[in-house]
Amino acid sequence: MAQSTNRLSRSLGLWAIVGLGLGYMTPTVIFDTFGIVSNETGGVVPTAYVLALVAMLFTAVSYGRMTRVFPSAGSAYTYTSETMSPNLGFLIGWSSLLDYLLLPLVNALIIRSYMEAFFPDVPAWIWVVVYVFGITTMCLLSMTNTSRVNGLLVVFEVVLIVVFLFLAGRALTSGQGNGTLFSTNPFWHDDVHLGLVITGATIVCFSFIGFDAITMYTEEARSPGTVPKAIVLALAIGGAIFFITAWFTQSLFPTLEGFSEDALQNSALPEIAFKVGGDLFKILLTSAAFAATVASSLASHASVSRLLFVMGRNGTGPLSRQFSYVHPSWHTPAKAVVFVGAVSLLAIPFNLDFIAAMINFGALVAFTFVNLTVIVYFAYRKRLVQTMGELFTNIVLPLLGVAATVVLWVNLSPDSLHYGLVWFGIGLVTLLVITRFLRRPLSITMDDEEIAEVRAVEALED
Repeated sequence: MAQSTNRLSRSLGLWAIVGLGLGYMTPTVIFDTFGIVSNETGGVVPTAYVLALVAMLFTAVSYGRMTRVFPSAGSAYTYTSETMSPNLGFLIGWSSLLDYLLLPLVNALIIRSYMEAFFPDVPAWIWVVVYVFGITTMCLLSMTNTSRVNGLLVVFEVVLIVVFLFLAGRALTSGQGNGTLFSTNPFWHDDVHLGLVITGATIVCFSFIGFDAITMYTEEARSPGTVPKAIVLALAIGGAIFFITAWFTQSLFPTLEGFSEDALQNSALPEIAFKVGGDLFKILLTSAAFAATVASSLASHASVSRLLFVMGRNGTGPLSRQFSYVHPSWHTPAKAVVFVGAVSLLAIPFNLDFIAAMINFGALVAFTFVNLTVIVYFAYRKRLVQTMGELFTNIVLPLLGVAATVVLWVNLSPDSLHYGLVWFGIGLVTLLVITRFLRRPLSITMDDEEIAEVRAVEALED
């Protein structure tokens, strides 16, 4: 029997969900992108992270508000379907799938490259199969255990980042780099202008993608109020890690003199680690980056399978029934999890450049529409625009979120936009087919517990 009436298990506490969000964000990425961002900003990487964090905060507030109103795992798909139109919601969900489905694949590609470097004589496909099988099995058997393993990996990478801060601080006090932690040069200096910082912010903004994936665990949170808190905490903690680490790194390396061309165009992590702590620390920090990739794989694999589950639950036909299946013992969307694993196996034939060009379109679509759903729900449907406070929270704040997202849209790579629009076109054709050219309306279904929660929230607001 394909369809199961079992619910996802409400087993995740606040810190488990925060850990999943941080795992998705991959804190060690600051070292990977340092050379690129420092070059783009003129040497003020911390400022780029601050600007990016501010831009993301507006959208994070919108996510937090909407997940309280609609406590479902569908995220932007659910919010758009409920406030605007199920047909439009399908297109938003479809667009988001491009980003969510590809991140587990990207992580598999990264692991493949790591293992090829260490074991060049072993066929690359073996590493992909073994890695994807392990991640899929973990996500399949238990969400609780998945979150625990993710948490351990996040703690490991954060500990290594703290060790880096200690080593960098010691080097600074001995006169290296700026020679002090208290210089304002890492934040601003004469050769910098706002345009450079905005360019850098558009690059590092995507380091924060992950707080939105937290909403996918709404139906597995122990209480509905857990998710909005987790969104804010994950973004705040991730932002603090990025900013502090960027400050120490920029202080120690005010210029990129001495870095190789590969560090300036790809990952600067190995060279930063070696310059700070020698060969041993280079091995340890690279291990932390490996752990970060695994943590991101667990978080992204789990989150996209939840989106497929919700979209399947609201669809019709055999494919929808497969995706909406919940295993009676494991309480996970088993067939959706396996499907994500199958997609990740495409890391065997594809390369990272091709897949990376297709990412970010879906995330920007989701960010834009989550902000718009706040306006539609609170300002238009609930008519909460009677006071200055209501106007600010229900119109101004989400519009600022849209504006911040527009800046990212403008700076989106041509390849990402091209592939994203192709994917969107395929989704539009799919929508026309399943609705018989819009003659058969789509609907969205939340279970009885969710409906009761929604009604309770609306009653309190009224």
